[in-house]
Amino acid sequence: MFSLGRKKKKMNTKPDVIQKCLWPACLVGLFIPGALSLHCNLLHLHLREVTWQNLRLLNSMSNSFPVECLRESRAFELPQDIQSHTPPGKRYLKEAFYEMSTQAFNIFRESTTKSTWKKKNLKQIQIRLDWQMHHLEKCFEEEEKGKEDSKQREEDGMDFSGAMVSQVSSLELRRYFYRMYNFLKDKKYSPCAWEIIRVELRRCFYYFYKLTLLLRKK
Repeated sequence: MFSLGRKKKKMNTKPDVIQKCLWPACLVGLFIPGALSLHCNLLHLHLREVTWQNLRLLNSMSNSFPVECLRESRAFELPQDIQSHTPPGKRYLKEAFYEMSTQAFNIFRESTTKSTWKKKNLKQIQIRLDWQMHHLEKCFEEEEKGKEDSKQREEDGMDFSGAMVSQVSSLELRRYFYRMYNFLKDKKYSPCAWEIIRVELRRCFYYFYKLTLLLRKK
């Protein structure tokens, strides 16, 4: 079970502090497709909108891929079930989105100090990914509370072997992001390395954007 683990703090009433606190809230209001998206039954709408907005932000970070970086391109091997849109079940789809959001958030957090990406775009992507993680956590918690073991496994198409497939697939997705981390370290966080990672994350978000249709159908 996931837990948000956050405590509310007393808000400072100084105008500049209020402005800083309201800015993320305003951003969230802009990209969430209405208050109804907070319901887990409409999770696919939220994931689709957030992923699309992040794709647009990644595109706006650069006009074209630098020719001098082509020779450093690397295949990071996004898991095949993500590319072929054949994940092992609805539960895994949500877990895959959570894993992707967590790992991508960590890469963007690293980039705030070591890349030349636009800070405003980075902040917006991080806000979206963070909100997405908490939304998924809430839905996981709701599933646990109302879960009836045998019935839920049938609805999700997940028996014991299916659960094992989900674990393996999650591990492959984690390794995919680790290859990106290692690439950045090996290249000493060079501008070309960050540009290659930007393109790869855009590719990753694109495949996850398409997966939201499967989440709706299941």
